[in-house]
Amino acid sequence: MRQPAHSATRRGLLISGLTASLTAAQQPRSGKPSRILVFDVNETLLDLDALKPHFQAIFGDAGTLRDWFNNVIQYSLVLTLAGPYKNFAEVARAALTMTAEERGRKLSEEEARRILSAIRTLPAHPDAAPNLSRLKMAGFRMVTLTNSPPATVEAQLSSANLQRFFERSFSVDAVQKFKPAPEPYRFVARELGVETRALRLIAAHAWDVAGALQSGCAAAFVARPGKALFPLSSPPDIVGKNLTEIADAILKSDSPQRSAIP
Repeated sequence: MRQPAHSATRRGLLISGLTASLTAAQQPRSGKPSRILVFDVNETLLDLDALKPHFQAIFGDAGTLRDWFNNVIQYSLVLTLAGPYKNFAEVARAALTMTAEERGRKLSEEEARRILSAIRTLPAHPDAAPNLSRLKMAGFRMVTLTNSPPATVEAQLSSANLQRFFERSFSVDAVQKFKPAPEPYRFVARELGVETRALRLIAAHAWDVAGALQSGCAAAFVARPGKALFPLSSPPDIVGKNLTEIADAILKSDSPQRSAIP
């Protein structure tokens, strides 16, 4: 018995649609990664512990490095909230003087110069270059965002041979507000022509991660030894003990094969 023409047509369309769906499912999805990766530099990519011998020689205690760096972060936030703005190099120098005075000694200009110049040549963590390479090969756009002045981060990335992985480096100098204020993250988004939700910050600092999340970015926390998330802040969706674990998670969550940014 001959079937009506419209039934044959409908069946043909269904078969065609099913075939197209199966074919599409067998094909790899193409497109660019869904987020731009924004890397912090000091401690995230570069090893600040390389300064310990200088602090040991000058203060007799390598642990003074942590006290000094905590002062740098604390008083950069004080200047962001209360003003006036001074760049990170100035804050670092002032924090050295403060740290020395807290220990009842006077820091010489030569001692200060020795530490501050060594910041520009910090070595990369061993997991930095291999995983930046993996992410770049996967098609991710990558930039840096630091509290450091532009000349400092340029020298750091060049010395550590990491500059080849990044299309741009951003400094908070442009907005004269230190991270984790929202202005630096929003500035990067504007400069790249995207919304903040299209950015993923990668950092080894809980305060940086908290600032990025509050600004609408995604984030990934690198839980290097001695680093922990702040319990009162919302956690990021990616946490790893090193950049290998971070890169593994990013390749799964932000790759072109995944769904679009929510």
